[in-house]
Amino acid sequence: MLKLDFKVNRGEFSLTARLQLANKGITALFGRSGSGKTTLLRCIAGLEKPLEGYLEFNGEIWQNTDLFMPTHQRPLGYVFQEASLFPHLKVDANLLYGFKRLLPEQRKLQPEEVINLLGIEGLLRRYPDQLSGGQRQRVAIGRALLTSPRLLLMDEPMASLDSTSKAEILPFLEKLRDQLQLPIVYVSHAIEEVTRLADYLVLLDTGKVVAEGEIQSLLTDPHLPFIQTETASTVLHAQVKKTSTDHGLTELILGKQPLFISQARVSTGQQIRVRVMARDVVLALRPPRDTSLLNCLTTSILDIQPDPNPSQALIRLEVANQTLLARVSKRSVENLDLKESQLVYALIKGVALH
Repeated sequence: MLKLDFKVNRGEFSLTARLQLANKGITALFGRSGSGKTTLLRCIAGLEKPLEGYLEFNGEIWQNTDLFMPTHQRPLGYVFQEASLFPHLKVDANLLYGFKRLLPEQRKLQPEEVINLLGIEGLLRRYPDQLSGGQRQRVAIGRALLTSPRLLLMDEPMASLDSTSKAEILPFLEKLRDQLQLPIVYVSHAIEEVTRLADYLVLLDTGKVVAEGEIQSLLTDPHLPFIQTETASTVLHAQVKKTSTDHGLTELILGKQPLFISQARVSTGQQIRVRVMARDVVLALRPPRDTSLLNCLTTSILDIQPDPNPSQALIRLEVANQTLLARVSKRSVENLDLKESQLVYALIKGVALH
């Protein structure tokens, strides 16, 4: 567990954060620009020394009133927005830069393992200027991993990438989360990244912690701003039943209900997460017939929330002990006479799920 208590005062900006972060999965520090995300990450890394600070990782104190462990002594890896590779070294030499400086007994990850994990086998003899943005960032992540960190810090690693490069690197970040028992603290202001990657979320605003907790509970909390945005969504946890149907789909099980998504690189029995946009959910009072919609989930209404658009309402639904969001018109709410605890059917396009 990562326990921290920081106070930073720069005159025009101040940060106050007291947190206990999980020692597994990805914890996202999320908020608008200037909310204090990077400052908090730099405090964890020891790149910034707050006037008041306490930091403990897995029972080992890194910082208190009498101690300040410098960055190079903290067993962590840091991935910046820009890859910052050594331009005069080829990829293989960049990867091994920190690895060679470790004692053999300190090497928890081996080059072959990291190279395969990140899919950079064909890049090893290239120079950084011969790589795409996504490739450079994968190499930077590999270099950080090969220092065998016990904690990985990532400061908006996709902020400088175009949409193609982001799509390229996201699956590899998911593999880091799923295959390595390595806690990751991930800074982002892009909700699409957070919902796809994060297990836990810390919401920051003007240097203060507004909320913290599991990703789904925060995304669907009516007291937080997420449900009031155009991109309101939730993350459902499901299990893979069949990896490829005759129609190129992956069949999941959500509780005891089937859920079909576009074919994904997963294995039978695997637990996966599916992001569902509120705007992609249609409600019905009875199961439809003769429709192209693949998914029909039996749900019950938890509550009906107001929406920033006066013509719409946001409905929170319960399905398999998880919360699903649906954005519908107020006219539909009235026509269907929707109310709390009512049984309804949530219809979702398979192509809308990922």
